[in-house]
Amino acid sequence: MPYFHWIAGCILGLVWFERLAEAAFGMRRISDLSRPEWNRNPVTAKGNPTVSIIVPARNEADNIEQTLTQLLALDYENYEIIAVDDRSTDRTGAIMDHIAATADAKQHLKVLHVNELPAGWMGKTHAMWTASQQAGSEWLLFTDADVLFSPGAVRRALAYAESEGADHLVLFPHMIMKRPGEKMMIAFFQMLFVFGHRPWKVADPNTNDHMGVGAFNLIRRRVYDAVGTYQRLRMEVIDDMKLGKVVKNAGYAQHIVFGGHLISIRWANGAMGVVRNLTKNFFALMSFQWPRAVLSCIALTFLNLMPFIGIGLAHGWARLPYAVALLAVFLIYLGMSWMSEIRPYYFLLHPIGTILFIYTMMRSMVLTLGQGGVLWRGTFYPLGELRKGMV
Repeated sequence: MPYFHWIAGCILGLVWFERLAEAAFGMRRISDLSRPEWNRNPVTAKGNPTVSIIVPARNEADNIEQTLTQLLALDYENYEIIAVDDRSTDRTGAIMDHIAATADAKQHLKVLHVNELPAGWMGKTHAMWTASQQAGSEWLLFTDADVLFSPGAVRRALAYAESEGADHLVLFPHMIMKRPGEKMMIAFFQMLFVFGHRPWKVADPNTNDHMGVGAFNLIRRRVYDAVGTYQRLRMEVIDDMKLGKVVKNAGYAQHIVFGGHLISIRWANGAMGVVRNLTKNFFALMSFQWPRAVLSCIALTFLNLMPFIGIGLAHGWARLPYAVALLAVFLIYLGMSWMSEIRPYYFLLHPIGTILFIYTMMRSMVLTLGQGGVLWRGTFYPLGELRKGMV
């Protein structure tokens, strides 16, 4: 048993310390759009390029008015908003039409209503593709119906994209968190995200690291067309990440940026809200392969729970590598606290977050396999079609 603890502890210490060191040096290379140098108007010497902001919405009556109102208050004149009511059964469509009829909105807002979903499409990807067919701008910005925009968000993003030659720009949103459970789960998710995707490597054309965020995917129209539009992603559950994947694989320039409070989103209500939101995504992230999902759960257990368990079971100097792993995890939480509302002491809840994420993965797998597909916002998508449509 002492040999086991030395071997397991050293593996964990090396893995966590390596990721800590890489993140510490890598994250500081990511630009922040809230800095003064991106406060430009016009954004280029030739003026402000056109941008179409596409907002798909299904049953978003609680959020859509605030989102559209804030988009209409952007301090950028050369834009249009294309809002898509995707078969909503609540007042989403009526709210969109009411806003579009106001004097301030007539210049910028267009509303589309989708009444039927064609075979072979996810509802959201079809809504975004439908809107993009109506867009005539140099840039397309895909966002969600519950994202809150500050007036300068789009202007600053375009200033950066044009200056840095980005073809696809991802802006990380500020996460609005009101409950301890949300903070615990989002902290773990952010750590998992950084552990698996290395955002500081996204702009490097020599890596496979890619990124996409549903809250803010800004892409040049010619690049969007070149990678196959959303028609290529029509059955993708995690369409935002897959858009980033096809852009990166095609050799176009992809950048990610921070933005402070330029855009904000309340992603979930409580810890179980995060579980529910991720249930439809997690098995898709594993390409709907149950062995991959099971192995991922084993890896999550070893990497995230074993440092806490091992330091209690080991004796003497065998505790040292576990302590190194735990110190690295704590320092990652400390780093997150400098950029978010997550305080370092949420490190103590890391084991609970791990267990809930493993539960989410298994729940996603069991539900998807048990019902033979994904039920998302009132529409059922068969597993066979989802697998066939994956990029």
